[in-house]
Amino acid sequence: MKETEYGRLRQAMVEQQIKGRGICNPDILDAFLNVRRHIFIPAELRDRAYEDHPLPIGFNQTISQPYIVGYMVNALEPDKNMRILEIGTGSGYQTAVISLLFKKVFSVEINAELAHRAKKILNEERYCNIKIKQGDGFKGWKEFAPFDRIIVSCAPGNIPATLSDQLADGGKMIIPAGEKHDQKLYLVEKKDGIISQAERLHVAFVPMLHKD
Repeated sequence: MKETEYGRLRQAMVEQQIKGRGICNPDILDAFLNVRRHIFIPAELRDRAYEDHPLPIGFNQTISQPYIVGYMVNALEPDKNMRILEIGTGSGYQTAVISLLFKKVFSVEINAELAHRAKKILNEERYCNIKIKQGDGFKGWKEFAPFDRIIVSCAPGNIPATLSDQLADGGKMIIPAGEKHDQKLYLVEKKDGIISQAERLHVAFVPMLHKD
């Protein structure tokens, strides 16, 4: 498929799946228009890159449905002066999207091969404000904490205090949590050192892998 056709499909994705479902922040829409989602997907699935569902990327992991990525990013109210921690780099697609909306992205991926692959693609696509490490996302990235925002792309059984603790005061985290068939998306906020959380959606994410 030619780049012009991918571009047409990407435009339709943004109009129908993102904007069409109520996400109207122009910066977010521009980010989705500018990130070539198909590049982050295995070659044999690229003709399905802009469809309205998740796709496998190997290692029992997926690239999330475009709308869910948009919903999560929108809930965080992005600002280009903020630093964000991403847990679950995966394909690197969401990493690319948030890199256009935040000053600096710190991303943690537990699978070494996925971390290497995402870093390679992001470098080739010239995203320059991203720092990726292979490691246990359950532990966050304490070295660079606190973070203004945290976005989590895999579901622990419960919201880890290790991540909430790495939020800056006034910060927000969007995270799925729960067992496989009973997951919910939560918006976590820290104000004056106090953590609160609110349920947003029923979701289905791959489980968070954790090394004790």
